[in-house]
Amino acid sequence: MIKLSVVVITFNEEKNLPRCLDSVKELADEILVVDSLSSDNTLSIAQGYGARTISQKFLGHIEQKNFACANAQYDWVLSLDADEALDPVLAGNIKKVKEGPQANAFRFARLNNFCGKWIYHSGWYPDAKIRLFNRHNGMWKGENPHDMWELHDANSKPLWLKGNLLHYSFYSISDYVKKIERYTEIASRLRVEKGKNYSLLQIWLVPKWKFFSDYILRLGILDGYAGYLVCRLNAMETMIKYAKTRQYAEWKKQRREF
Repeated sequence: MIKLSVVVITFNEEKNLPRCLDSVKELADEILVVDSLSSDNTLSIAQGYGARTISQKFLGHIEQKNFACANAQYDWVLSLDADEALDPVLAGNIKKVKEGPQANAFRFARLNNFCGKWIYHSGWYPDAKIRLFNRHNGMWKGENPHDMWELHDANSKPLWLKGNLLHYSFYSISDYVKKIERYTEIASRLRVEKGKNYSLLQIWLVPKWKFFSDYILRLGILDGYAGYLVCRLNAMETMIKYAKTRQYAEWKKQRREF
């Protein structure tokens, strides 16, 4: 049977962390919490669960997760965010994997909760993620703030595990609006650094298509009022990201700081 390190990156997560750690305590051979200098009780909560803790100034979503994996005690890692938790089906299937993995990585569905409502459509489900893997066979990549685990061998395919990774993403609309501001700031600045820009037509048209795609084609309408809000806010996030990118690209041309 393999040994498993459960790795969690945190910053001021005293509200979410107990739920996360409760869901993994029966299958973790090690819990490692890499904390970005929290000012609340995150560290003491982690230590109360017997977790090993490392304080590390936030390096970026991708960089912080690679740092955390590199500091895990065991080769096999289950990487979670503090606002995530395993449902019983997924936890049981991960226990079976520990008996003898048949692949170098495993993916599973992430089920997102918006203001107390589970979202099963709207482009938010199954939201498949690779979170269980042998750390020597891949690394975290992507484009901040959106990280993804990639295997070194493109021909090596992850296997699917049944069950849901429960993501308690947003407790209120205000939480989502704050996330939109934070994430669009990171993404737009990175895109400008890579030489990207967007036209007025793209800023006008792409968010409209985003809403139509999520609400109609991806059946967000079936998620009720919460689905409508999710699809509207997703479209707004796209518009803001594109508009910020255009603004910062213009500032860069003018040699203004952004």
